[in-house]
Amino acid sequence: MSNGSTLPPHRRLRGTLLVIAAAVVVVGLGGWLVWRSSGDGGGPPGAGQPAPSRPAENGTEGTAGPGGGSHGPAGKGGGHGSLKGKVVVIDPGHNPHNREHGQEIARQVDIGNDRKECDTTGTSTNDGYAEASFTLDVARRARTLLQDAGAKVVFTQNGDRPYGPCVDERAAIGNKAHADAALSLHADGSGAGNRGFHVILPARVTDGPADTAAIVAPSKQLGKRLAGRFRATTGSAPSNYIGQGTGLDVRSDLGGLNLSTVPKVFIECGNMRDPKDAAQLTDPRWRQKAARGITEGITDFLTH
Repeated sequence: MSNGSTLPPHRRLRGTLLVIAAAVVVVGLGGWLVWRSSGDGGGPPGAGQPAPSRPAENGTEGTAGPGGGSHGPAGKGGGHGSLKGKVVVIDPGHNPHNREHGQEIARQVDIGNDRKECDTTGTSTNDGYAEASFTLDVARRARTLLQDAGAKVVFTQNGDRPYGPCVDERAAIGNKAHADAALSLHADGSGAGNRGFHVILPARVTDGPADTAAIVAPSKQLGKRLAGRFRATTGSAPSNYIGQGTGLDVRSDLGGLNLSTVPKVFIECGNMRDPKDAAQLTDPRWRQKAARGITEGITDFLTH
């Protein structure tokens, strides 16, 4: 039945098309608003946003391993948490206050196969930069990196003792901590022209309170990995006067090694009496490299 308001077919079609177009606009606008609220459109919420930058350690720029890849503070396999549950003892050689306590540090202590001084003052550069200051600085830098990798780090001294501790106590601290690895930090005092680093490994000593039989093999592995990483990270060559180019030396006259019951080595990071080595040892940037090389060597040992 016609009531006079029926539209022609072409007008009805146009009206229908307008309704559809309006619906498309509304749906599209709604989708765009949802998209805007979820991020910047590059992925899930937060995608495309810059990752928070990690502050450099002790003034260094990043923590790339020796190959240039970013693998955390300890190079390959040394990312955050890789040393969780591990205990590392760092023994900063000597003590800045030893020179004020000559009588105390001269006291003889039993190292198993001999008796030796409780401690010594250590050496220094020709300009007076003390070995004891160097060892504390590098030890603190290494502690930061090792803790960042998840390790528990124990110091034998932190410049907070009047002198020492004596070499037998230094070993005892590592033993008591049940360290997975222990490192005594030093710099040498040889003649000018003698350059490079070397790592000292414990000899087999079974005499009196000393018994290194169980730690000789693992300490050698620790020493090899430490020497390799230290060389790669610092660019320093192995000693040209000790170790026949290997960067490794075995000794039986060091109480800190003889009395240890945990894997332990010494590292002589360079020769303070050689001008070229001294220039490195007194450079904070090089000391940060040294700390990273030490951290990477310890991490290699503990994770392989």
